[in-house]
Amino acid sequence: MAEYRKDYLLDKKVKMYQKKDGYKTSSDAVLIASLVDNLADDAKILDVGSGSGGISLCLAYRFPKAQIKGLELQADLVELSNLSAKENRFSNLQYICHNIKDRQKPLSSNSFDCVITNPPYEKNGTKSPNKSKALAHNQELSLEEWLKFCLKALKPYGFLYLIHRAEALEEILSILQGKTGNICIVPVYSRAQQTAKRVMIMAQKTSKAPLKILPPLVVHTENGHTEAAQKILRNGASFFKATD
Repeated sequence: MAEYRKDYLLDKKVKMYQKKDGYKTSSDAVLIASLVDNLADDAKILDVGSGSGGISLCLAYRFPKAQIKGLELQADLVELSNLSAKENRFSNLQYICHNIKDRQKPLSSNSFDCVITNPPYEKNGTKSPNKSKALAHNQELSLEEWLKFCLKALKPYGFLYLIHRAEALEEILSILQGKTGNICIVPVYSRAQQTAKRVMIMAQKTSKAPLKILPPLVVHTENGHTEAAQKILRNGASFFKATD
């Protein structure tokens, strides 16, 4: 097993193990997990590119009866994520090592109520010298291929959730066009009066409902986190309750 350290999410409500030298979960994982709300008790959730497990650990805490799977390319991250699930006694959460480029699929298509993902951001960026970080941020897979895999895993009328760079919004909407509807966009601002650096997106497979732009989320003030961000990052609140 890789050298690891113990970290925490949601103000120490959730324990997690991460590599000492390698990819680590960011606040983006907690933010996108907050967009998931009002799930049936027996909902099936898939976290694609689960990394250190940040997204799915938050969801397992909030939805203890849901059936949650994580797919991750890096075997050492899968091992640590499963250790995190065990440490938190999340018996409803399991991580699987899988390269989504492979034709053989470990899970059935059209079988998940929601699929959530934080895709690699650095499409053509300079690769990190750290192999784990390089794999996490520069996967040899296009955003279109990544999202098509996510959509294929969804049941009809299931929901896709993702967070990405704001400048990728046009490409994302182009990929989702004709395949999803009921698209909701949340601009994420580091500080008020700045340009949004992230967008969170929720889209419903096969729906024909119109697109909506939801209220923005501002994360920081001069003295720390905004009230809404604190509710999400510390208390595990959903985005909708935090911004109500």
